[in-house]
Amino acid sequence: MFKRVVLPILVLTLLLAGYLWAALSWSYASGERAGWVQKLSKKGWVCKTWEGELALVSVPGTTPEKFDFTITDEAIAHQVTQAMGKRVSLHYEQKVGLPGSCFGDTRYYVTGVLVSDEIPLSPGVVMPTPHPASAP
Repeated sequence: MFKRVVLPILVLTLLLAGYLWAALSWSYASGERAGWVQKLSKKGWVCKTWEGELALVSVPGTTPEKFDFTITDEAIAHQVTQAMGKRVSLHYEQKVGLPGSCFGDTRYYVTGVLVSDEIPLSPGVVMPTPHPASAP
């Protein structure tokens, strides 16, 4: 009985756990995307993840391309929330092979945030980000 029922279930459970561990720890690609975070919300019925949208503008006055991303770390989500309205650079890892949407709606998982102090207008031409006036 043990060899026919319990052992195959145990083996399948271990294989599934090993697959999920490998899919979560291995990255297909990693990189940086820069732009303005225009949307960030916590979504999910059971598994809650932060889902966001970054507007990528290559040339001022053109239609922005959108980069959808997922955040699973609350500290990173807080940093992105604090940077809303500023130009940011998001470091991401692309994961493939994750089943369902419990791990997020996208394949791009943000792992770091850097707020930019300059806005590039063209190669070699940058405009500093205006800082709010301090109260006297």
